Amino acid sequence: MPKSSRFRSAQTVTVLAVTQLIGWGTTFDMLGVMGRIVAPDLGLANEVVFAGLTIMMVVSAIVGPATGRWLGRYGAARVLSAASLTFALGLLLLAAANGIVLYASAWVIIGIGGAFGLSAPAYTAVVEREGANGKRVIAILMLFTGLSSAIFWPILSLLNETVGWRLTFLVCAALQFFVCLPLHLFALPKPIATHVEGGAAEIAPVPLSKAAQRKAFLLIAAATTISTFITFGISPSLLEIFRQSGASPAFALQLGSARGVLGISARFLDMLLGRRGNPMLSAITGISLMMFSFLTMLVASPSTPLLVTFILLYGFGAGVMTVARALLPLALFSPREFGLQSARLSLPQNLANAIAPVIFTAILDRAGTGPALAACAVLAALSLTFVLMLMALVRGARASESAILNVS
Repeated sequence: MPKSSRFRSAQTVTVLAVTQLIGWGTTFDMLGVMGRIVAPDLGLANEVVFAGLTIMMVVSAIVGPATGRWLGRYGAARVLSAASLTFALGLLLLAAANGIVLYASAWVIIGIGGAFGLSAPAYTAVVEREGANGKRVIAILMLFTGLSSAIFWPILSLLNETVGWRLTFLVCAALQFFVCLPLHLFALPKPIATHVEGGAAEIAPVPLSKAAQRKAFLLIAAATTISTFITFGISPSLLEIFRQSGASPAFALQLGSARGVLGISARFLDMLLGRRGNPMLSAITGISLMMFSFLTMLVASPSTPLLVTFILLYGFGAGVMTVARALLPLALFSPREFGLQSARLSLPQNLANAIAPVIFTAILDRAGTGPALAACAVLAALSLTFVLMLMALVRGARASESAILNVS
């Protein structure tokens, strides 16, 4: 890779890593530290305060398809800049909240910012600057953003102890306005993929007809929505699953922490594979590991080795699938279409993220660990089936193309 290309890639990763860390850390991850601090001052129950995340996800899901159109029309840098402004406004409103009306309104605005600025728009910014070769850069970016809670939880805790929660939210708003906004406007390299009319930006990696493209999109949407439903649903309940399986509170915490490390390790491995990686194979691997983790817990007697085996399989599988979810649209659609398709995919995914914790918590509390894990295993098998159908569709399209070329 030429030095200029390496520098552009490094500049893109640096800018987006900083802004995505701040974006996730000051919004979605923030309530992990601030939720129970804010609740009594606002006179709200903890569950009402944490419902802010549900509002955020639902609003992001609704705005997602429109975001895809704006990404194609205005480019990722402008959409990300709008996200910084929207986040800043939402956080200012959060700092001024005195009850449920302003609090909920703040999360509606933050949800709009989430659609404009988290994940899909950032990955689109990468593809605009790297084209179809952006897989490795996206994997590197995800490696950094996976650390957002680990970085921001201590910072938010220290700020709250020092200046209180309202000024903490003002600091978060200032980070969006004075750090993220200038970086999005002035520090991102100029796009290259979108300026190649009729060239590489228009060429899809797989020669699919319009009907086959629609089928491929639906298969990706089904597989990724089900997988994110599993991971978002089970993650808040992991400690309870370990407890019900006989783990001590200390051991349960250790296992839960190991899950995060394994997820980052999986992203790191995908980053090393770079261009050689295949998102469909990654998806099959990730979902299979998750499914085997649930089946192992269902068929074996609870024990320390069993719980360690479960977290190894589940943690690594979930980490691999996180990267695959982001990269699957790039494996099927052209760089120019990536932003639109990724934003469209965010609609069912974010809706799944919003309702999954409630559903899985209800299953776990009312029926216990066994039915909850059985539901996860069935859903993982269904998601795996959709990915295998997608792979068969791609193979069929490539076989048809080869036959046409041989005849001609």
